[in-house]
This record gives sequence, structure tokens and C-alpha cells, in this order.
Amino acid sequence: MQLVQSAAKNERKYGGFPYGLDLDTGDWFQVFSACLGKMMAIQTACSEIVVKGQDWNVDFSEGTIRFGNRTYPVQFLGSESASGNTWLWGWENINGFSEKIIQLAQQTREKGEYLGLKPLTTAEFTLDDTYNGHHLSIVTCGLAEKYCYYRGPHSGGAILVAFSDVPDEVFAPVDIHKFISITTQCIQQSLVDHRLFVEGFLLWNHTKYDWNGHTLTAHFDQDLNMEFEQTEKCLRICSMTNRPSEAESRETGDQT
Repeated sequence: MQLVQSAAKNERKYGGFPYGLDLDTGDWFQVFSACLGKMMAIQTACSEIVVKGQDWNVDFSEGTIRFGNRTYPVQFLGSESASGNTWLWGWENINGFSEKIIQLAQQTREKGEYLGLKPLTTAEFTLDDTYNGHHLSIVTCGLAEKYCYYRGPHSGGAILVAFSDVPDEVFAPVDIHKFISITTQCIQQSLVDHRLFVEGFLLWNHTKYDWNGHTLTAHFDQDLNMEFEQTEKCLRICSMTNRPSEAESRETGDQT
């Protein structure tokens, strides 16, 4: 069936959303926006540190995924069918997998029920640019802690799995240059609420920030000023400029 997200605004709020971000948790657009920055930082680091272009193999009987010679505990999230152009959540468990490897999928369904987030509670639906394995995995892992995900293509479509026990540096905060790079890439390639994307990313990154009107200043080693403009649906970034922080300016002044 085709999944259609209700146009009516869901007023349910969940104060425990990761990092204390206030948003409408029944709105897929908002939740995806808030999770995307964090997960792109994690996925980029995972690709560089763990995957490294190596061959992969999933052993569902052992509950592991292997990249090269290293294995990691795996969770089956769901699958994309090429013939039906559909997504099927792992919690349906049509393959009869061990409950151990579908725990994250089941927890995601429970979160979806609590938050009123329909894509996490609908077992099967048509794939499109909004609802697909990558986006569903981004939200699944974005609502969890210390998971990466991997899309494994095969002749009939693809499996989406999450995995853990990777090096801590995969989850390390990013610097200002990486933040700008990831932000630029994401807002160019994905339809997101720019404010929620930026605030969600900064909160995960433990980077302090403040607002002055439509200007957000993020306090990295250098301050990053982000100018926003109001659109019909949300705030949109119109410029990003970095400058020395106040501490750096004082240090420079002391040396002159």
C-alpha cells in the first residue's frame, strides 16, 4: 500500500526526544530533519573507520556483520524489495530470525507508537524519495544510541541492518569544517527543516549555540554564524560564515 502521512498537524510533543529538542514527533519531516545531521556525521566516520570500502557479509544465524576481517553485532531493520518496490520492517520477522537480532526494529516500532510516528508502525509500504531504507534507518538509529547502519544490496533488493560495538571515534563530535561540509551536503540533497537539522546536529555534537533573531551562532573553536530566512513551511539557511570566537579574539589581542 502507499503510505500517506496525515496532513493534519499532530500536536503530540515528547519532551524526551534526543537531546531535548522540541518538535512535533508525529511529523516525519521534523523527526527526519532532527536526526539527519547526527547520522550523517556517524555514517561518514563509520565509512572511513570501519567499512573502508571492504567486502561485507551478514551472518544472521550468528547475529553479526563482517567488514574485512572484523565482525560486529548486527540488528536486522528491514528490507527493500526491488520487484514490489516496497519496504518491509524487520519486526514483521517473516524470515523467522532470532528475536535477539530484531530487538532494535521492535523498539523502533514501540517508539513509533509512543511518538505517533506512522512510518515506524506501518509494516509494509511503497518506497519513494521520502520513505526508503536509508531514511528509515537514519531515523531508527537517530532515535537510538551508538548504532551505525548499512544497506546491503542483493539481487532481489536490499537489506538494511544496524550494527554496534564500533570504535568510539565513530561517534566523536565533529569540528566546524566537518559540520559545514555535512550541513551543506545535507541541505542540498535532502528536503529538511533547516532549523531542526542544525539544532539537532549541534545538540548531538555538544556544541553550544544561541539565537539572535534569525541568526544562530554556534560556538566551535571558531564561532559559526548561520543566517536563516522564513519560508512558507520552515526556516531556511541563507548563509554561513565563521569568525574567531571571543576567546580567540582576546588571545590574539593579548599577543599584539
